[in-house]
Amino acid sequence: MRTTLTRVFAAGAAAAMAFAVAGCGNTANDASDTSSNKLTKVTFMLAWTADTNHIGVYVAKNKGYFKNAGLDVDIVAVAQAGAEQAVNNGVAEFALSNMYNAASYTDLKGAHIKQVLQVQQKPSAIWCALASNTAIKSPKDFDGKTFATFGGNESDIVIKRMIQNDGGKGEFDKVTVGTSTFKTLESGKADFGGFYSTWEGVQAEMYGPKLNCFSEPDYGVPGNGDAIGIITSDKMIKEKPDVVRKFVQAAQQGYEYAYSNPDDAAAILAKDAADYNLEEAFVKKSMHVIVDGQYWGDPAKIKDGSFVLGTNDFVETQKRFDFLGEGHAYTDANGNPTDKVPQAKDGATNEFLKGAK
Repeated sequence: MRTTLTRVFAAGAAAAMAFAVAGCGNTANDASDTSSNKLTKVTFMLAWTADTNHIGVYVAKNKGYFKNAGLDVDIVAVAQAGAEQAVNNGVAEFALSNMYNAASYTDLKGAHIKQVLQVQQKPSAIWCALASNTAIKSPKDFDGKTFATFGGNESDIVIKRMIQNDGGKGEFDKVTVGTSTFKTLESGKADFGGFYSTWEGVQAEMYGPKLNCFSEPDYGVPGNGDAIGIITSDKMIKEKPDVVRKFVQAAQQGYEYAYSNPDDAAAILAKDAADYNLEEAFVKKSMHVIVDGQYWGDPAKIKDGSFVLGTNDFVETQKRFDFLGEGHAYTDANGNPTDKVPQAKDGATNEFLKGAK
């Protein structure tokens, strides 16, 4: 089981700089038009290790949704430089990422990528200390403590707002996580860190260590910083829109199935992502947290058609971009500070979703 999660904020500087000099190369697979005797081969790259954020793609492959759409989808491990650069350079046609990366890399770092399906519709980030650390009862107690970070200053701005809205000063030290946040906290090298309620939160509940956690909306952090979804390149959108549409709608069907059938979807992920040693009971619990928390949208609205699962939310993501801009979070392709704020409209499109309005 995965014991740590690379934060979506922790976009590597080397990868970001590479966008400035790398062009959109040829795709690794021939995404030509399908015929009755040939499936179009495309690659989908994981964002980190396989987890329930990726589950719709695994379900779509397992259930034959991709094959029915004329696609032969290869699911591959994330490249060292990151899924975003892989998609930008044509190493993979599709990948899991988030709108923060799609918009900020496109507007600030010279990439040409877009998010074409947003699965997660509200924040799942939680900021936690070990429950055994009784000195921390709320975010204001993070003052003067040490934060286990994966790098980047976006999370620093989030933590500072949470502390200040809870009556603290917003002053803390940092240490870079070397193995996992859990281990860093247990070692005493840090006092608090970031997790996802739908994954590490489940892990802590089922297996320990017990955590004391605080969510961003409860302490004044605006917008959705966890707009996780599927990205592709502008090159794919321009040159092979039919392939993009087929992939997006088949994946959309996979996420819809997983949302309605969480136990079966969990069994599929545990079996088909066997290399990642996921325990089926753990994956099921994660899916039930997602469903119960309506992280992918309100099931009633999905059922009556007033909300389309997979819709990119430009409003809540832009609120987060603007908030981070106020905190001077952004850097350009060379790592220099910039006051330019990414625009959600530049990082996503809903044009390929089935039923999108």
